Amino acid sequence: MSGNPLYILLCSGEHEKLQMAAMMASVGAVSERPVEVFVSMNAILAFAKDAPPEGRYRGGAFSHLLKEKHAPDVLTLFRQGRQLGDLKMWACSMALDVCGWEMSGLVDELFDGALGLTKFLSDAEGGQLVTL
Repeated sequence: MSGNPLYILLCSGEHEKLQMAAMMASVGAVSERPVEVFVSMNAILAFAKDAPPEGRYRGGAFSHLLKEKHAPDVLTLFRQGRQLGDLKMWACSMALDVCGWEMSGLVDELFDGALGLTKFLSDAEGGQLVTL
């Protein structure tokens, strides 16, 4: 893989920010750029395995437009990036603890495991870091 690695720190549960993170990650990955996404805080709630589709995303006016126009789903975009490129996703170990969840409580086929913020930020020193 070539290109400067992209590190996305995703902590917002807003649909618009989740959508942007998924678009950036999938485009980066299919463009042969290594991408790592760290999912924490409110963002982790959107990845709960048992979240109903209609309640997974919350947001403002643009969120409603994304749903109305059937924009590609956040989970689908992340899965495509993983299938077609070098995209890794990490669940914040602290967020999992606070929620009382195990990795098995998250949607299937997205996460490479749990990771601490210190390790993620240390790894991100070698690339471009974006926070959403």
